[in-house]
Amino acid sequence: MTAADGPPIVLVHGTRFSAGQWSPQLASLQQDFPVAAVDLPGHGTRSAQPWSLDAASEVIAAAVDSLDRGPALVVGHSLGGYAALEFARRRPELLRGLVLAGASVSTTGAWAIPYRWVAGLVPRIPADRLTRWNDRLLRRLYPPEVVGATIRAGYAFHTLPAAWGEVLGRFEADAMRHVDAPVLILNGEKDTVFRSGEREFARAHGRARIELIPRARHLANFDDPGAFTDAVRRFALHLPVRG
Repeated sequence: MTAADGPPIVLVHGTRFSAGQWSPQLASLQQDFPVAAVDLPGHGTRSAQPWSLDAASEVIAAAVDSLDRGPALVVGHSLGGYAALEFARRRPELLRGLVLAGASVSTTGAWAIPYRWVAGLVPRIPADRLTRWNDRLLRRLYPPEVVGATIRAGYAFHTLPAAWGEVLGRFEADAMRHVDAPVLILNGEKDTVFRSGEREFARAHGRARIELIPRARHLANFDDPGAFTDAVRRFALHLPVRG
């Protein structure tokens, strides 16, 4: 398959971010594929919309339809990965392939306890302070061309409690059985928490494989944009055609 025959690609961001998270990937992938990066409900341009997985699935579906090229490869990071799993269950006819990045750990059981605590703590901290902390962290870790768009778009701290509240306790490896398309589980090598269930997630699906970005952490698409993009491109070019 050539790039001209490749699938449309929809990119779904992680917690508190927006479509700007994907600026490094958009610049490269859009040379070869029809690509769209979405803002999930409660994030970015949809900041005023209430969060729900149902609404998130519809946002992804609308992005697939907007590209007008049939079923799409959906790439979801962290929160966006779990939203993509829900989309795969609800709208299988629109899915040609799935990339789960930093979203291959069960959100049930004791693992979720500290995250529930953080979700309850966030509303108690002023948003401007959280913004300064996040801006400072991203600028210290990454060059401006990688995180500039994310910083300019701002952060959806107000949505975090609702988003995590719905995702926590909902997803286990068994969710992979509802995905009727090939799956790439794409994790940062050092993302020890969010890749801890990757083998169980892969075993739960007949057409899933695992690929690691060397030395990358949870934000693997920031840590090594080129390697992340190349992994998505290779996977896209080997997807079977769907009607």
